Amino acid sequence: MNELYSSTSLLHIFFITIVFGCGCAWLAGRAIALTWRPIPMVLGAAVLMGLAVRFVHFALFGEALNAPLTLAIETAILFAVALLAYRRTRARQMVQQYYWLYEASGPLGWRPRQDKPQATV
Repeated sequence: MNELYSSTSLLHIFFITIVFGCGCAWLAGRAIALTWRPIPMVLGAAVLMGLAVRFVHFALFGEALNAPLTLAIETAILFAVALLAYRRTRARQMVQQYYWLYEASGPLGWRPRQDKPQATV
């Protein structure tokens, strides 16, 4: 842990990276899905949030601003949370908006309804 953060306590890391950063990542992933944007936008948002979290560590606790390993780990965590929120929101959208076509298949997926009428040609 000392090679990632030089002087920050675990409490600071928890509140800034997990509570603040992951909360923002969840909201960003949800917003991207609600506006029907593609998944690569989630990656862009996670990179920007990773830079913001790194800056907060720098500004408040004097951490190194240019710590590439720490930035990569924080960004990966934020990307995972944003992607989870994106997928959860998209699954709920598909089931709620197209209820006659799809049904829920777990919390992150959907499948074609089994009882939908078949088209006759």
